[in-house]
Amino acid sequence: MSEDQTTAYAVAVVAREIIAGPHVRAACRRHLKDLKDGAARGMAFDVAEAQRAIRFFATVLTVEVEEKGDDGVATSRAVPFVLQPWQCFIVGSLFGWKNAKGFRRFRRAYCEIGKGSGKSPMAAGIGHYMHGFTKKLRSEVYSAATDMDQANILFRDAVAMWERSPALQQRLGHKGENPVIELTHPRSGSFFKPISSDKKGKSGIRPMCALIDEIHEHPNNSVIEMLRAGTKGNQQALIFEITNSGFDRKSVCWHEHEYSLKVVHGDERLSVEETDTWFAYVCALDEGEEPFEDESCWIKVNPNLGISIQPDYIREQVAEAKGMPSKEGMVRRLNFCQWTQSESSAIPRQVWMACQAVGNKAFDPEELTERNVPCFGGLDLSKVRDLTAFTLTWMLENKKDQWRFASKTWFWTPKDTLRERAKTDMAPYEAWVKEGFMEAVPGPRIKYSWLADAIPEICARYQPQIIGCDQYGLEQLLDAMAEKGAELPGAVVHPQGFNRRKVGEREDLKQDDSGAEELVLWMPDSINKLEAALLEERIAIDVNPVMTSCAAGVIYEENKTGHRMFNKAKATGRIDGMVSLAMSIGVATVQPDKTSIYATRGALVL
Repeated sequence: MSEDQTTAYAVAVVAREIIAGPHVRAACRRHLKDLKDGAARGMAFDVAEAQRAIRFFATVLTVEVEEKGDDGVATSRAVPFVLQPWQCFIVGSLFGWKNAKGFRRFRRAYCEIGKGSGKSPMAAGIGHYMHGFTKKLRSEVYSAATDMDQANILFRDAVAMWERSPALQQRLGHKGENPVIELTHPRSGSFFKPISSDKKGKSGIRPMCALIDEIHEHPNNSVIEMLRAGTKGNQQALIFEITNSGFDRKSVCWHEHEYSLKVVHGDERLSVEETDTWFAYVCALDEGEEPFEDESCWIKVNPNLGISIQPDYIREQVAEAKGMPSKEGMVRRLNFCQWTQSESSAIPRQVWMACQAVGNKAFDPEELTERNVPCFGGLDLSKVRDLTAFTLTWMLENKKDQWRFASKTWFWTPKDTLRERAKTDMAPYEAWVKEGFMEAVPGPRIKYSWLADAIPEICARYQPQIIGCDQYGLEQLLDAMAEKGAELPGAVVHPQGFNRRKVGEREDLKQDDSGAEELVLWMPDSINKLEAALLEERIAIDVNPVMTSCAAGVIYEENKTGHRMFNKAKATGRIDGMVSLAMSIGVATVQPDKTSIYATRGALVL
């Protein structure tokens, strides 16, 4: 096994002698299975070629390491680039596996690994190997990105390796000085340089190797498609992608991530011809692991832990994320390979999960209604493709002007477009409908006649006193209800933006410093009250994965005075449930005058 470091790693991972995440374990099982069954498809693993590529790193390349002397002064020095076992698996797989024609099997590679694990130096080393050590004439090697600044980051690693390596200095030439803009291999007519998608005349490029960094930052697939178009006639070409995890489930990175999981786990819907040329190494935690609480799982997503990235650094990141919720999403993505729902976590996952109505926080809406506990609603009607969400919130008790709440949300969605939207939104809508967490309404859009039956039925059962509503579609819904002899109790238009509305006519409204009236019902106030209840765990949320998905996708828009509203346009998922929840909290906590509208029945539209 010591003579085959690629397979040695796979065996150790599958045997749990090396700790790795679920997708890396799957990739290792795939390698071992192909060693056994691959010959039937014309594939073979060339150990000598794999070891040649692995040895190239240690004998030709160096990396820079930082050390502290006895005097405490930090210095850096170059040391041979000895690949770690996980890197041997990647490099050995790429250059050891051959197809039936004797060419390299893998033409695409996707690697998703924690920040600081040495992805970029490894990619730069692969670029050097493809540039001048594969006996290929006129090899074109590119460090690629959407813009030249990003493309130059990985290329600078390659230049630094060239500057430190006598073997590369002897073999390679260069163009440009401070900075070097291209490395050349005169003997074979090959070159290595950065390239971006905005390059003019890019249709003429024919990459032998394309190194694409930080796929999660790419706004589209223009870079990948530009490079793929140039590799069609080259049976030895390799596109090598490296990245951290992201948050946008409509991005090219998410598409590559999901496809990679299907490949390593052997999705039967994919043909062998498709998957045999795709290599994937995707770091991830196992289900249920919480890296903010358990350090033992860190190695699964940081395979270079203790080498190029230190535990103390990650501890610092975790401590800051716990103290600054806005940083949580970034730390989970970069350091723990967790795909988040938004770029910055408006509602941290641990805060939301702490408010789930399980155990001693569970509640019975029927029992609360029997005890005449006050109940208030929020209704967010859908447009063509959104969810319709209806939330009821019960005000349980008030201690020192701090209300405790219990909340439950119902969802409706168009049935005819369910599968299409599930793919677009990257959400298991069909499963949620089947499990009863939301209702699929026949047709391509929600019918008001359907809601005119469903919502009054819920209201009759739980008797909400006021329902805050988005203006959109409310008049049509009230008309549909009137035709059926139903009504929406205490329907109040709840502004969705930064505008404010009074609740009833009041003459005692105070004025703020600007002289404007102090109006009492508006979204920033409702958001603040909801957020405070979540952070202080004063609200029990009925368990519903649709609602959890809505909470994870929240992104705020902030005005110049620091007030916040929900930004549906920038949200990474449907957030309709959070809108209805905030409105229900808002109408429940407004302070009415002595003519209480809480006792009002029927429609009260402001």
